[in-house]
Amino acid sequence: MRVRGVAALIGVLLVAACATATDTPPAAPARAKNVILFVGDGMGVATVVAARIFAGQARGENGEENSLSFEQFPNVALSKTYSADAQVADSASTMTAMMSGVKTKSYVLGVNSAANVGDCSSVVTASVPTLLEQAELRGLATGIVTTTRITHATPAATYAHTPHRNWEFDGTVPVDQRECADIARQLIEFDHGDGIDVVMGGGRALFLPPAGGGVRKDERDLIEAWRKRYPDGRVVTTGSELLIDEPGASKHLLALMAADHLHFEHDRVTAAADEPSLATMTERAIRQLALDPDGYFLMVEGGRIDHAHHLGNAYRALGDTVALADAVAAATRLTDARDTLIIVTADHSHTLTIGGYPKRGNPILGLAGDLDAAGRPFTTLSYANGPGAVAASDQQGIGSKRFPHQPTEFSPEPTARPDLSNVDTTDPNYLQEAMVPGDMETHGGEDVAVYALGPGADAIRGVIEQNAIYHVMRAAFGW
Repeated sequence: MRVRGVAALIGVLLVAACATATDTPPAAPARAKNVILFVGDGMGVATVVAARIFAGQARGENGEENSLSFEQFPNVALSKTYSADAQVADSASTMTAMMSGVKTKSYVLGVNSAANVGDCSSVVTASVPTLLEQAELRGLATGIVTTTRITHATPAATYAHTPHRNWEFDGTVPVDQRECADIARQLIEFDHGDGIDVVMGGGRALFLPPAGGGVRKDERDLIEAWRKRYPDGRVVTTGSELLIDEPGASKHLLALMAADHLHFEHDRVTAAADEPSLATMTERAIRQLALDPDGYFLMVEGGRIDHAHHLGNAYRALGDTVALADAVAAATRLTDARDTLIIVTADHSHTLTIGGYPKRGNPILGLAGDLDAAGRPFTTLSYANGPGAVAASDQQGIGSKRFPHQPTEFSPEPTARPDLSNVDTTDPNYLQEAMVPGDMETHGGEDVAVYALGPGADAIRGVIEQNAIYHVMRAAFGW
């Protein structure tokens, strides 16, 4: 009798559960209305781990237990980043893989591997459509947000087709290759759909003649050309202007808020630069693009993670990684996982390593607590190569000269390991030690992580080819 009573009770509970099943949220649709691709340029797994700890410790925690916003996404995969001709690839080939679905050669954008680097004549037959172009042709709203020049490799891969990533303005295109439009011109002359709706980043000088504070050799004012093309469009040149520019006030927005790259996040804050954070730009873009009832595609790049790594400066690389995570958090708050696919990944890695045996909660930028064979301490974070392979007494000086601006030429001489006992390795300008000296640190070739949330996210699992990310986004749209 007792068994039957329990069985009966279970039956009642099951009936009650079924009766309330309609109150549960509906399953995510098979297709996405919107797709947002976040790219942390150079954001390898070691960078994510170090940034996770860095962010946690900034709040007074140990840091190891912390999670960045995108680390909470349910779907994760590893992406193989090699290119058609390189074991360790550059941003042009890797972003082309994600935006156009093909592995291609290093240095080229928006073309397949049949193109020859620096050969304009090979572009016509080798060009491949980008997901942003396809979205425009299908009537969706589109946007590009970056902390680099808008003509830099990663953002340019969404709209440009060129045999060399460095052809950002006409002065960089060889005279015998001028039949190819430079990347800045390609953005302004973009002719798919009704044009890219939201463009935010730096690189304003590449669109202006010298008389207007620019560098163009053809004396053209491409910003004025954009205004003529979109009479109702808005041009923004500072963060203050962006904050007061209402979403929907115009369909098209061109925000070029620095002559060159935007500041690193650390320098943006400390120098009180009139530039918006990546999270602010992302939120502004989403609010405008979401006004389109047909949906949208948005690419957001944390581009200066890569630049800080090249300089051997982990502090700024981690700060910009946290800024990207904040932007992802903003996007997650503003969107619905039932109709918006969000993918967060990197184009490639760097040579940053996390080593030694530091204790739990040890400052991620501090000394590891171990000693080398000569009895000298070393840091938890280091690089395999780069400008940090110099004596500690020189490091602070080099760092202070290099930031927040681009580095000058620097050729370190190999030296014995310095004694870091009295060096503040947590200083924002400190350059982490490197094993092999060089003017610039290089990319790393290991797989990078891919995080996904929303319709189609279940395809992000296992170890995938990098160009598969394009096909996942396209399938999510139902194309």
